[in-house]
Amino acid sequence: MLPYLEIGRLQLPTFGLFMWLAFMVAYFVWREDLRRRRMNCDPNLMVGVIVVAGVIGAKLWHVLESPRELLSAPIITLFSRDGFAWFGGLLAGVAAIVFFARHYKVPLLTLMDSASPAAALGYAVGRIGCLVSGDGDYGVPTTLPWGMSFPNGLVPTTARVHPTPIYEFLAGILIFIYLWRQGKKATIGPRPQGHVVAEFFLLSGLSRFLVEFIRINPKIFLGMSNAQVMGLASAIGGLVLLVVVKKRFKALKGEHRILEHFAQRGDVLQPEYHRATPECPHPERWSMYDSMTAEVEVLEFLRCLVTTAKPNVIVETGTFMGISTLWLAEGLKRNGFGKVITCEYDPKVFVKAKERIEASGLTEWIEARNESSLETRVEGQIDMLFSDSDPPLREQEVRRFLPQMNPHGLILMHDASSHLKTVRAAALKLEQEGLITVVLMPTPRGLVVAQKREGRK
Repeated sequence: MLPYLEIGRLQLPTFGLFMWLAFMVAYFVWREDLRRRRMNCDPNLMVGVIVVAGVIGAKLWHVLESPRELLSAPIITLFSRDGFAWFGGLLAGVAAIVFFARHYKVPLLTLMDSASPAAALGYAVGRIGCLVSGDGDYGVPTTLPWGMSFPNGLVPTTARVHPTPIYEFLAGILIFIYLWRQGKKATIGPRPQGHVVAEFFLLSGLSRFLVEFIRINPKIFLGMSNAQVMGLASAIGGLVLLVVVKKRFKALKGEHRILEHFAQRGDVLQPEYHRATPECPHPERWSMYDSMTAEVEVLEFLRCLVTTAKPNVIVETGTFMGISTLWLAEGLKRNGFGKVITCEYDPKVFVKAKERIEASGLTEWIEARNESSLETRVEGQIDMLFSDSDPPLREQEVRRFLPQMNPHGLILMHDASSHLKTVRAAALKLEQEGLITVVLMPTPRGLVVAQKREGRK
């Protein structure tokens, strides 16, 4: 073991060096996570403040664990180069993150989610500092082949003991990998705010709780060490938080989840992640904005249909985010005539769609209505119908607007893949009744392109 590095007259504690390395590693990980989440926060300032707060918190927690030593020699105890407790640093770091969440006006749980992978990896690196310095964080004696002795450590022992810092390092690496992947999922689609930090508290607390069974720390409560009690509290707190945030998330409508995700991330172009189907075995070749808006290639197809078929009146059911509405309107603008009448039942969703439409510069070509598709009234003939509301309503929508459809117009129904069976079955049923003729486009989520049977004569 090597507690200190001797460079001439300079003596550098190896634990401090690894602590610095841990903070640097955490900084780069956190900076990258902030970037991929598109969070406008300064990682340099945040990490600098959190480092100082963490060191002070870790030191205070350690000295308060041994009040007798603190009272007998307060100056020496407070300013010694060894003795730092992870949980003290964690609490101080959390307090600093609360401050920065208010400062940058970002959701606290989202900022904590972003910091969690960095904290896990930083903790893992810091534990190697404990191993190299031999600061007494090792375990009880063992006969296992990987047992180690620390004769030259800060807290020496010649017995072969459990190298618990290595155990915690490996656990920290695994927790980091898992949390990093969870964070990536949050950038792709809606996820509960706070689920990453909840899992961090749960997993890191459980890891510490388990390793303390073979650590040499003194037992203070129900046969548990101070660190073990805090590890258990962290795991329980993380579990409770995870249940709460997931329950809140599940209570939200799917549309509202995507609205929250959009508010944080904006439009994010990404590979389609819907499952493969016999008609579309490679969905990843398509692109998407979210799980409810039509695929980007389908949006391009819709715009092309508008410029090709030259409709005067388009009816769109299910405005949602207004993305498909704008693509249809772009086709009308290129034509120089026409109107898309789009309806959205959910008031909260409609407000967001209206904001997007008004900011687009395409309002001349769009009539947006906050009403149910089954109550929407359209005067005259409809040249194109894009049915994209709730799947169970699609058949009713087509039946409702079919009498007004131009015999040579187009009827489009999204979400008609062989996996999403409701819309597909409805279209085929209408065809069997002799009302429409159907072509099933082999896209990831499926698209029906149909026409009134009358137009085939």
